[in-house]
Amino acid sequence: MTVNQLTDDEVIDKVLGGNSDSFSILVDRYKDHSFTLAFNVMKDEKEAEDIAQEAFIKAYKNLKKFNRESKFSTWLYRITFNTALTANKKKKKYSSTSFDDSPIELIDSTKNELEQAEKKKFILQALDQLNEQDNVALTLFYLKEQSLEEICEVTGMSLSTLKVRLHRARKRMAIVLNDILKEEALNL
Repeated sequence: MTVNQLTDDEVIDKVLGGNSDSFSILVDRYKDHSFTLAFNVMKDEKEAEDIAQEAFIKAYKNLKKFNRESKFSTWLYRITFNTALTANKKKKKYSSTSFDDSPIELIDSTKNELEQAEKKKFILQALDQLNEQDNVALTLFYLKEQSLEEICEVTGMSLSTLKVRLHRARKRMAIVLNDILKEEALNL
């Protein structure tokens, strides 16, 4: 059996059994998703990297406490989400304004690829204008394709609250997208 064929539980058993190097398997599996979740909250690439790294450190240190009632990925995303929210609150406390200067790069040259990049740009702009909880809920549900139950575990919301949040977030997203597209049309 290769390393990639090991389940998360098998990797966790190895780590808890004294093979701490095996934790790198979990890091490799979930680093991109953890970073994306942190980025959706922090809106800064460097800060998101730091948050993701801190989340993995916390997960490693608390691995004995992981009860395996949920998937490891869900538990990790919950740690990442909470770490990002805490850091974002501290950040907002010390600075009244934050500027997002990470431009969306349009690299692809074919028409279809440009259209996809343009759509992504507008969606990311709209997500950026939503509050953190709406942004995270929509991102996890639509972009990361997590189940409602997994999102509840990550965010700490009840299922009914999450359903209402997703419903309202979709409406807010539609309004924001409509405003962005109107503005874009005026600039043509």
